Amino acid sequence: MGNITGFIDHRRSSELYRDPLERVKDWKEIAQLPSEKVLREQSSRCMDCAVPFCQNGSELAGMTTGCPLYNLIPEWNDLVYKGRWKEAYERLSRTNPFPEFTGRACPAPCEGGCVASLANDSVTIKNIERAIIDKAFEKGWVQPQIPKQRTGKQVAIIGSGPSGLACASILNQQGHMVTVYERADRIGGLLTYGIPKMKIEQHVVERRIKLMQAEGIQFVPNTEVGKERSLEQLRSENDAVVLCIGATRPRDLAIPGRELEGIHFAMDYLHANTKSLLDSHLADGNFISAEGKDVIVIGGGDTATDCVSTALRQNCKSLVQFDIYPMRPNSRSDDNPWPQYPLIHKQDTGQEEAASVFGRDPRVFATTTVEFVGDGNGNVAGVKSANIQTTFMENGQKVREVIPGTEKMWPAQLVLLAVGFEGPETEMFTNSNITVNHRSNIAVKNGTYHTHEEGVFTAGDARMGASLIVWAIQEGKEAAMECHDYMMRKMS
Repeated sequence: MGNITGFIDHRRSSELYRDPLERVKDWKEIAQLPSEKVLREQSSRCMDCAVPFCQNGSELAGMTTGCPLYNLIPEWNDLVYKGRWKEAYERLSRTNPFPEFTGRACPAPCEGGCVASLANDSVTIKNIERAIIDKAFEKGWVQPQIPKQRTGKQVAIIGSGPSGLACASILNQQGHMVTVYERADRIGGLLTYGIPKMKIEQHVVERRIKLMQAEGIQFVPNTEVGKERSLEQLRSENDAVVLCIGATRPRDLAIPGRELEGIHFAMDYLHANTKSLLDSHLADGNFISAEGKDVIVIGGGDTATDCVSTALRQNCKSLVQFDIYPMRPNSRSDDNPWPQYPLIHKQDTGQEEAASVFGRDPRVFATTTVEFVGDGNGNVAGVKSANIQTTFMENGQKVREVIPGTEKMWPAQLVLLAVGFEGPETEMFTNSNITVNHRSNIAVKNGTYHTHEEGVFTAGDARMGASLIVWAIQEGKEAAMECHDYMMRKMS
């Protein structure tokens, strides 16, 4: 490394955000990059650590640590420190086809595995990654990569989220003709309708889509496979098909009062708001509004945080978030050693905004939902909660029990369920050999990406369950190469 004492000379300077009380007034991107001087100082903190855990994605204790895309992080950190930005972009783009997405929306498991965190704090890897790609677009270094030769093979990809786009990009670069089908009216999947625009503004998504179109990829929106087109039809028209359909079936809460009006799945809420925002800047009113309402968000993950941020921008009256987990410690516990992902208490951007607006963090921890209470007219009026205790059995199984006498009533005219997902929707392949496994994900042959239907592959959340954007992109890349090998063997 260019500065072997950088991690001693400079403290971590985290990502900059616009003032919470200002940013909740609009839907613009909340993150701001520091100056080039600060970025170069931060990249100099990357150690000559010999074994860079940051660039090797793996699962430890059921969590991701390190980068699943195998980004060559120390190399482009060093190049940024030396001011060689174009070379840094070239090195970054070798492994990551969409750093403008991961640099904005990834939870940065790479930083959890950073060796510098053993000395003080991890390198701001995510920040630097975004800075590299933003500068590359600004300088015009990002240009369409048009394949010089075509194989004559055709591939249909169903779904235009991170895994579908990554799969399309790789297959196109191999010379195949690629068509991506998307049931929504805009391309991007999760990037467009799942992640709110204050995290990834739509022009960032559309900029990449235009590049991919210039490279020869065709996109077909407003087409739901299984309705407008059948899977069998796509299979007959193409040499291979790849299912990148996500894990979009939401997990529900089967408790009393669930039938009441005003209780919505988180993704229905976020999708409707984003579509109305993009269609008319919310003028059409075609969204679920939190304005003037007491809002309860049930769930503790990224999707729940997105609901918190969205409800605040809709001017909710009050906001409470139920997190089933107890409050985590401020530093790593003994059973959460490095390089595992650090399970520590932190305030995400949504909770920071809520604390600024209402004067407190919206989360209540170790809390479960017991009952939804109505107003007598079929609408939700409140939520009954209870504290829970989590114990771990000798086999590692978690057992959660309600603590008697801890019930509490909360006013609520809008309840948002963000308690996870149960796998992909299966209607499109009910008449095929494609099946789901014991985890409700699409079953594949012996750990590959090939389903039990000849010539049909799958990748991303549909294959592995709801996960991180970096895993979705890597899955798309790997499925593309397996699909490529399959088609080329058939050609020979």
